[in-house]
Amino acid sequence: MTTTDPLDLRGARLVAADLHGARLVRADLSRVVMRGVEIDGADIDAPWLLDGGSLLVNGVDVAPYVDAELDRRFPGRSLRRAADPEGLRTAWAAVERTWAATLDRVAALPAGTVDVSVDGEWSFAQTLRHLVMATDTWLRGAVLGVEAPYHRLGQPNVEYAADGHDPSVFADGTPAWDEVLAVRAERVAMVRDYLADVTDADLAGTRPNPWAPEHRETVLSCLHTVLEEEWEHHRYAVRDLAAVAAAAPGA
Repeated sequence: MTTTDPLDLRGARLVAADLHGARLVRADLSRVVMRGVEIDGADIDAPWLLDGGSLLVNGVDVAPYVDAELDRRFPGRSLRRAADPEGLRTAWAAVERTWAATLDRVAALPAGTVDVSVDGEWSFAQTLRHLVMATDTWLRGAVLGVEAPYHRLGQPNVEYAADGHDPSVFADGTPAWDEVLAVRAERVAMVRDYLADVTDADLAGTRPNPWAPEHRETVLSCLHTVLEEEWEHHRYAVRDLAAVAAAAPGA
């Protein structure tokens, strides 16, 4: 394999390479083969793995075990693929209960905790702001067809600007926590209100994919994306809250 791009390692063969302590972010490791490797203490976070993917460790596909364990750790997560109106309402109620308990936990932590970043990841406040953006993308924009769906406090992901979208619609800096909470509460209620009256016929309707308008998604698929965003980012949030608490003086 020959390349002039230091970021393009497709097809590379690494033999006796020392990657101890390396950190790979937004890297494509699909179909990577590792043989005779030392992976003690390795930490893999691959949210898309559980969407029909596989991960073989010593010949065993561990993806189903990971999915089942996450469902055990986060009660209500298993409902995220509900396919009918009542199931979706139940699934969203579980999301609301989970986040309410986490917000209560955050309220008991020292001031400023919500703006602490762990290992360069989003802070807790930024995570809530990203969920505002996710709701705006998949419910306000895709499902409801709002022409300018984004609230200025939304937190875009890296791909948003990289794909040519205008990041200036979002606020710079660190908004007040109370303001973030208020906008987040509005978006949570927006999903709840939509699900209160949704019908099977509504769910079967199609909309342009907000990131690839040439492709269409069912309304149900859009709502599943909202649920996936909620559970994945909750997992990140509590992971980092645990790290912040462990690093606090006296912990």
